[in-house]
Amino acid sequence: MQVLVLGGTGGMGQGVARDLIKQEPIKKVVLGDINVDPNRVQEKLRTSEKVSLSKIDVNDHSGLVKTIKGADVVINCAGPFYKTAVAVARAAVEAKVHYIDICDDYEAAKILFSSDIDQAAQKAGITVLTGMGSDPGTNNVIVKWFANQLDRVDDIYLYWVVSIAELSGAAWDHSLHMTLGKIPQYLNGKLEYVEGGTGEEIAEFLEPLGTCVVRYVGHPQPLTIPRYIKGVKNVVIKGALIPSWVDQLIKEQRDTGFLSKEPVEVKGTRVVPYDLTLQLWGSIPNNRDRGPQSSGLKVIVKGERKGNRVTYTADIAGRMAPGTGLPASIAALMLSAGDVKVRGVVAPEGCIDPEKFLAALIHRGAKIHQTETIQSIMAI
Repeated sequence: MQVLVLGGTGGMGQGVARDLIKQEPIKKVVLGDINVDPNRVQEKLRTSEKVSLSKIDVNDHSGLVKTIKGADVVINCAGPFYKTAVAVARAAVEAKVHYIDICDDYEAAKILFSSDIDQAAQKAGITVLTGMGSDPGTNNVIVKWFANQLDRVDDIYLYWVVSIAELSGAAWDHSLHMTLGKIPQYLNGKLEYVEGGTGEEIAEFLEPLGTCVVRYVGHPQPLTIPRYIKGVKNVVIKGALIPSWVDQLIKEQRDTGFLSKEPVEVKGTRVVPYDLTLQLWGSIPNNRDRGPQSSGLKVIVKGERKGNRVTYTADIAGRMAPGTGLPASIAALMLSAGDVKVRGVVAPEGCIDPEKFLAALIHRGAKIHQTETIQSIMAI
């Protein structure tokens, strides 16, 4: 099995590749990237006989199709995904090669499900699996796992926290972009659009993360989960960047126009405030508290089983790169093994067997802390 990892020399791409090369079915992993400097690649990958580098621009459609044709699966880790996911998925379908991404931008997911890509992928017998990272990804599968144990699912709350000590490159673009404008949340049985960065509440995560303030963010789950878990009333996604000064500064930048994407004239030059602010975030954290080398997820699913109210929770804490890379690698192996049978555009909760996936994740060292609370309803 040969896998092409786009954005392959970035942190997330290397996180996928590190797991892939350990697997016997994987014969070759191609790291495709616009930057193929070997010094960017960790030694384990650089010295592996399974790994090769290929310079590729995801905006070069014909070159992308040609490169993808040499693979059995393409895994897209080239963010930000609101700029890349649709173009790469379209190229994969044209090349008739299965596609997986770690897309965490709702705009791309919305287009993938509503465009001609779905129909073309079905016709070509291709799976386009979008959002197969940690969030979205692992938490979607956990939601499905809990949902399978309930007679009815009412409420799903997804919270995440990322330390900026783990952020670099395109992740900053997504981190700013996801708070802008009206973003989707599934509330009271219908899709609503709320102001990004609002809805502040407190959430408890595993150590070393602790108590964090989370807010509405623009991720795909409110669009995808109601497709597969019928009757759910609420699908809420909130996140945070830590330390807390980061989100506070982003809020101030948003409120004062520094994240506007409308150009302004500065000394005769047209400048997009967002582009300037994004560039500055490469240095803003210098000499400031950057938080722990850890990120976290919390999943809460509420529903009913045999007349009783049941609440499930799951918590995970760990490094972001392996946490995001492992799910995509596992999904690629499941796809190759025939465990993913859905063709066309699909989200993790629509095609990934939760028990097989979670067993593989735990086998790789993940620790998932779970609770089940049952509230009996007594009849008199």
